[in-house]
Amino acid sequence: MSGLVLASGSVTRATLLANAGIAFDIMPADIDEDEVKQELRKKEAAPEEVARTLAVSKALEVSRRRPNDMVLGADQVLVFEGEIVSKSESLEEARELLMRLRGSSHTLITATALINRQAIWRYADKSELTMRDFSEEFLDEYLESEGVAILGSVGCYRLEGLGMQLFEKIDGDYFSILGLPLLPVLAVLREQGVVIE
Repeated sequence: MSGLVLASGSVTRATLLANAGIAFDIMPADIDEDEVKQELRKKEAAPEEVARTLAVSKALEVSRRRPNDMVLGADQVLVFEGEIVSKSESLEEARELLMRLRGSSHTLITATALINRQAIWRYADKSELTMRDFSEEFLDEYLESEGVAILGSVGCYRLEGLGMQLFEKIDGDYFSILGLPLLPVLAVLREQGVVIE
């Protein structure tokens, strides 16, 4: 039975897998995401293709270092008003983004890939999230409470925490929104013999 490597430094993804009883190593991928996105932008790639390509690229990069193991890569792309939104680099940028998203809907695409030297499985899931028209006072409290931890999320929210209060409606898989479509991932891991069926 091959080992499993998570090609991500995401604490949330690692927690989801660990809580499901999966044994795995963590080895964050070393790729230039901005460069990959720029190339895809030139090709006018759809957001779903961007998310899938990033997930596969991350898994492939780690698979080169761990060729005997199964590698799970993942990525998320947020689409607002037809544009792909990049991660915020500061709390000031996070505030600006959340003000833009306030009272509106956006799409979150979560892509995953399982690689063993080559792509075995690829998956993408879309969620539609609608933020409520929260007050600036709430936003200030939210940013102070959550701090820089939210910068790890493309939308600057963590549903497993205070971020849930930003929303009035969510249509999508909870685990996918957190960063990993857990049930499809577990199914393919069983199918590939990584975990007991």
